Parts: sequence; C-alpha cells; structure tokens
Amino acid sequence: MSFIVERIETKIEFFEAFDLRTLERKIEEQIHNNKVLLLDVKSVQHQATFHPQADKMLYTAVVHFAVKQLP
Repeated sequence: MSFIVERIETKIEFFEAFDLRTLERKIEEQIHNNKVLLLDVKSVQHQATFHPQADKMLYTAVVHFAVKQLP
C-alpha cells in the first residue's frame, strides 16, 4: 500500500456575515487553520451591500491563500 500526498498550493475561500466583527473572526479562524497547511494570505477582497430581506448590511470577503514563500 502506498500513499500519495499532494501539497495544496493555492486556495480561495468565501466569507459572509451581517457585521464586520463576525466576518473578521471567521477570516482569522481560517487564517489560523490554513497555517497548518503552510498557506499564507495572498490577497483579500471585500464588499458590503444592503440585504433587503434581512433589512441590514451584508459584508462579504474573498480570501486567496497561497503557499508560504521561504525567505
């Protein structure tokens, strides 16, 4: 029996929340989780829009994680 282990080199994750504090907490949690996979944040894009059904703002973010670059 043999195992083939492949390294994840890039990963994109999407987040949403109705307040910035929750959105930030979700992103920070995934940053911590992805450090185990040796991934760092490469870029972050965010947006806020009004959600008419909830009658409040909806905050979204896209975070691109990539392999850590060694110095």
